Amino acid sequence: MGERLFATPEYVTAKEIKNVRAKLDLTQKEFAMLIGSSKPTVERWERSMEPVTGPIVLLVRMLEKYPEYAEQMRLPKKNMPIRLWYMHGQTVCTIIDVNEMKQEVQIANYTDNLMFRAFGVEEHPDYKMYLEFLESRCFPESRDKMKLILKDLDLPFYDPFMIIEKTEGRMAEDDFWIRIER
Repeated sequence: MGERLFATPEYVTAKEIKNVRAKLDLTQKEFAMLIGSSKPTVERWERSMEPVTGPIVLLVRMLEKYPEYAEQMRLPKKNMPIRLWYMHGQTVCTIIDVNEMKQEVQIANYTDNLMFRAFGVEEHPDYKMYLEFLESRCFPESRDKMKLILKDLDLPFYDPFMIIEKTEGRMAEDDFWIRIER
């Protein structure tokens, strides 16, 4: 092994993994989802009598030092009919929960970069702001030959939500997109 560049441990023990999981109050399944692993892998690590190596070593150390990070990344309970995941590539930027009947909107931001948040600095958008956001992720209603585009999308009329269901809100000039969950 070459010269060490970082003061990170070479391994963690089963006890250390169990301790950090307990500190975070997570089940093995929840912990596996947080670290991008499988539940059987976490079970194997926690039963192991041998040192556990690999990326989990750094993750355990980081979660020991910054346990609040796991809570910051926790998704809010889905209590509205529609959830939109505003994404940049594979990174979740904003979760938008919507009740269209009551015209209610709740959001949770998962990035500190205001340019990547669905509503920028706004932490409590209203329904009008939500509709404006949807329109910003579609072609304009005044676009030339709009009826042909709608026909290609198999849509009877211009409706930003329905357009986003078909296009995922993808635009040619950026890597943002929207996943809709009902």
